[in-house]
Amino acid sequence: MRDFLRKTSRVGLVLYALGLGAGLGLVSADWATRGRYPFGGVTVGPWTAWPRAGAANADPYARAVNARRGEIPLAVGEGLLLSATTDDEGRALEAGCSYSIAGHTPPARAWTLTVTGRGAAEPGRPALRGGFTSTEILRERDGRFVIALAPGARPGNWLPAPGTSGPIRLALRLYDTPVAAGTGSLDRETLPAITRLGCGA
Repeated sequence: MRDFLRKTSRVGLVLYALGLGAGLGLVSADWATRGRYPFGGVTVGPWTAWPRAGAANADPYARAVNARRGEIPLAVGEGLLLSATTDDEGRALEAGCSYSIAGHTPPARAWTLTVTGRGAAEPGRPALRGGFTSTEILRERDGRFVIALAPGARPGNWLPAPGTSGPIRLALRLYDTPVAAGTGSLDRETLPAITRLGCGA
């Protein structure tokens, strides 16, 4: 009987260790791939560039994030991805707030600016614009543009928030751009400013 209990306790400890290891592995993998790429980012103001996200030798975490999002990243020779989850003051971007995204972009043949939420789409919410391209944006005479990111409609370049609450993320994709070869040429003046205008109704 004593031998049986000893063997049973050993089996229980092994099963416990395996279960604990599997649980910790799943939790850590979920944490590492839930948000943005964990490594290789170059930060300029609120924007972070990911020059190696689409490289053939991208790290396993970047590949896992791409697989989880269902996205096909830009290859090194195709362009550059920049993302922002905060405004110029370092405050998290919230769907219930209004923002001004204004300025220029680095030189590129074309670019897109999209906004996404971090969750499932709200049921019953109509499909609205999810972004702008460089060919359809309204510009000032000096080439600057101003995009209003807000829950409610705005005149000019209005980009609807993807929901009524919760964190949001901006993605700026530059296609056929010389800065893809070296992010050292990126500076604060070449990227759009993100200014919070207010929150709530």
